Amino acid sequence: MVVERCLAELSNPSRPVVVATLTALSNLSSEELKLFSGVWQGIEVKRRRQIVRRLIRLAVKNVTLNFDDLFRICLRDHDPVVRVKGIEGLWECEDCTLIRLLIEMLNEDSDEAVRAAAASALSRFALLAELRKVPLRHVAKISEALFSVIDNPQERVELRRCAIEAVAPLSSPPVKEVIDRAYRSRELNLKISALRAMGRNSDPYWLPILLKELTNPHLEVRVEAVRACGELGEEKVVPHLSRLIADAQSQVRCAAIEALGKIGRSEARQLLHPYSGSADEQISSLARKATEETEFEDDFLPFNIEFRE
Repeated sequence: MVVERCLAELSNPSRPVVVATLTALSNLSSEELKLFSGVWQGIEVKRRRQIVRRLIRLAVKNVTLNFDDLFRICLRDHDPVVRVKGIEGLWECEDCTLIRLLIEMLNEDSDEAVRAAAASALSRFALLAELRKVPLRHVAKISEALFSVIDNPQERVELRRCAIEAVAPLSSPPVKEVIDRAYRSRELNLKISALRAMGRNSDPYWLPILLKELTNPHLEVRVEAVRACGELGEEKVVPHLSRLIADAQSQVRCAAIEALGKIGRSEARQLLHPYSGSADEQISSLARKATEETEFEDDFLPFNIEFRE
């Protein structure tokens, strides 16, 4: 069998991990998955890490490849790095059966990085729930799991940050309270996560706060406020963001250009156009990409108008 030969190669530490071998592991049958699962844990840890990282890169580059079942096997791996990579590999998976596994990992895994990755992955399902693409019965489970971390003062700040950012897409009063509380915290990192959560929450309610933070002297706070403005997509922030294209810090300049690209429309495009020829290669590249995004949005505007009620 082809899969047996591939597994034999992967199990041999003296053999290089080649693309052709990994590609053959796409869309395995149930029998082939049993074979993979039986061999996988016997491969040395360093090589398992290398394999799963390369599988992720392959899946990103080639959308026809599907390694989701392999990444699910990685969720039960003995090594925490492989478990984290398994979660990352499932970044596009919308299968609701994954929710239970992620909640289990968030609640029970012994490794902090794995728990943080599980919290972040639940954010995708929170967004799907908000878009009514996930059965309602899952919404309470996701919310309960994330709030159990957020409300536990014994949890480390980094994990609580991940949970706050993850729960943010849900539009409920408790979520807004959590974001507001984090923003008013004396812990700078919690405030930064709150700003990120405001963007993910997609509610113009946060706009006055975000506009105020665009002038914050702290670089990371300013950058997150800019990004959140882009996520909200409110055209009224365009003049405020345009001033930041000339900010002294390159991170702010880049964030402002990307945010304007997300907001789109002609005003943003006019502001971005001069920067497409900037001597700063990073700025010019971002400006060209952002301009293309605004043009794409304008191209589809007539179709949006057709669906007015």
